[in-house]
Amino acid sequence: MTQKTVTITKGSDVNQRLLRARSFIDQYYDLPLNLTEISRHACLSRFHFLRLFRDEFATTPHQYLVRRRIEKAKELLVTGQLSVTDVCFEVGFQSLGSFSALFRRYVGDGPQRFRERQKTSLRKVPGCFILMYGPKPVG
Repeated sequence: MTQKTVTITKGSDVNQRLLRARSFIDQYYDLPLNLTEISRHACLSRFHFLRLFRDEFATTPHQYLVRRRIEKAKELLVTGQLSVTDVCFEVGFQSLGSFSALFRRYVGDGPQRFRERQKTSLRKVPGCFILMYGPKPVG
């Protein structure tokens, strides 16, 4: 049995619903979100929403949420003074082990090693350049 792919027109009602759900994930990534809650923001059933989201964005809502959390964690690790454990909970993960494993899978290094590499690479850039164009404080 082959699965039918739905073409969603940009600007259509379904497209707007999916964008609204994705914005919800972007805004509340640090909360314990689940498929039911996210699909409710698109006003679609869970499984229909899952299928449409995957077709539209080439990723599942859960994968999108994890990627969003990892990107935010990368920012905090580079610009903030939080410990790796604090970063883990700040971006919405419930377990340091899960966070570290997923971070390594998505980034290629564990959170602590990533932080060390980023700080080392920033030392090679002139200070005036970092002040003008470097990482902005998170807040």
